[in-house]
Amino acid sequence: MKKLFTVLCLCLLLNVRAADQDRYFEIAKNMELFTQLYKELNTYYVDDIDPNKLMTDGINRMLDGLDPFTNYITGADLDEYQLQTTGKYGGIGARIAKMGDHVVITDPYEGYPAQKAGLQAGDQIMEIDGKVATKYNSDEVSQLLKGEPGTKITIKVKKSITKEEKTLVFNREEIKIENVPYFGMVNDKVGYIKLTMFTDNAAQEVQDALKELKKNPNLKGVMLDLRGNGGGLLNEAINICNTFVDKGTNIVNTKGKIQEANFQYATTGKPVDTDIPLAVLTDAGSASASEIVSGSMQDLDRGIIIGQNTYGKGLVQVTKPVAYKSKLKVTISKYYIPSGRCIQRIDYSHRSADGIASALPDSLRKEFKTKSGRIVKDGAGIEPDVKTEEQKISPIAIALYTNNHIFEFANQYKHDHAILRDANNFSMSDEEYNQFADYLKGKEYEYTTSSEVKLADLKKSIKDDSYSEGVQKVISDLEAQIKHDKSKDLLKNKPEIKRLLEQEIASRYTYEKGRIANSLKDDPEVKKAIEILSDGAKYKSMLTAQK
Repeated sequence: MKKLFTVLCLCLLLNVRAADQDRYFEIAKNMELFTQLYKELNTYYVDDIDPNKLMTDGINRMLDGLDPFTNYITGADLDEYQLQTTGKYGGIGARIAKMGDHVVITDPYEGYPAQKAGLQAGDQIMEIDGKVATKYNSDEVSQLLKGEPGTKITIKVKKSITKEEKTLVFNREEIKIENVPYFGMVNDKVGYIKLTMFTDNAAQEVQDALKELKKNPNLKGVMLDLRGNGGGLLNEAINICNTFVDKGTNIVNTKGKIQEANFQYATTGKPVDTDIPLAVLTDAGSASASEIVSGSMQDLDRGIIIGQNTYGKGLVQVTKPVAYKSKLKVTISKYYIPSGRCIQRIDYSHRSADGIASALPDSLRKEFKTKSGRIVKDGAGIEPDVKTEEQKISPIAIALYTNNHIFEFANQYKHDHAILRDANNFSMSDEEYNQFADYLKGKEYEYTTSSEVKLADLKKSIKDDSYSEGVQKVISDLEAQIKHDKSKDLLKNKPEIKRLLEQEIASRYTYEKGRIANSLKDDPEVKKAIEILSDGAKYKSMLTAQK
């Protein structure tokens, strides 16, 4: 038996070595083929070929067959990637956007060079260090504005309302985009923390915010808003969980093909508060690190999840250096949260004949249990304990926003009103909303309602099927009846449009903090969180498995 076992082991080892040799041969063969093809194209193709673009396109096409999170990062793109992980860059501290032929300041960051120099939302950038800005797109203008902290920059702008031209000279600084752009009390007893990124220091910012909120002796509950947060650094997610759970709590296990990808992550520090009632707000834009935090709080029965299903990204990436200052961001493992589930929604390893990767079907999703025994499932992101409807935006509101009419009216409002009444809770009067309606007269903002889209489809179907003239007339009459009227739609959608205007106007006075604070007053998820956090018995029952 021993001899037989030895022979079997040797056969298995030889088979493994043979498989490895076959694999290495295939790699070497294809590398040689790729190199020869690249050389022949460069030599014989009728037009000149940009070798950098050809190679980059080839690499990206190769990676397209994997998952959307495995990416090639060129040296030119490295600064942008580092910004996503550190939140830092050298520049003036302002968001910009292309509007018509001009690049415009949309949001100056409070306390940074642009705001301190007097730049405001709506200012058109005309020149940067003598370069005419209209010759560049917004990405190129962004690069011109960036630079080493301490270096001088000269910007010529045209003011939004007065059209006065000004030349400003000031120094760039290191810009650190805050992970927590706003925190505060939403009523006398409930606090709120908005987390938008997981870059360096995210956990410290959350902990500092919670400590400030706890200075209020009436604080009875806290909500952590992860809506729209696409994730970031894994270690920051672990440390944010540590804010609310004890040291030594297992948060994530990662499992991959290589040994270094298999790891168990537990909290290592002292928590800020393990008892305060917690609500975590999520939506379809909450991904990756946001799902680790929300999923861990759910699995550990540490908080209630409120909102919509999260994105469903259960994959972990690391960056590996490659030649010429480039990097490869590559998926090396899947992560599993405390209950043992992986919340990855799309199976990229199995694709249809046309190359489409699909979501894990409900029939294959497995059940797991939280710490108290509540049932949770894998394979579809984090499903909230309290589901709310996604807020739909009307076609007219989208048109007003994308045509910059809300943006420009806010600029006019700031010019006409030196001080804003109660910025956090600012509400437009009916008279002010009527002023906005008057402001829109003669301005373009085309849109199509959902009823008009459906009717257009019906008309096409009827025409294709050659219905009688009588049917055609009925459809034409219906079309005349449902054709939208802009003035009526402005009235019908007044509450929604008003909210967008109020948030934009608030940002002109108190910047991003004002925009966020103002948005909370009519937020359905915030209202639901307040309701649950204010009812201790209900909160506890929701975190307990029902027998």
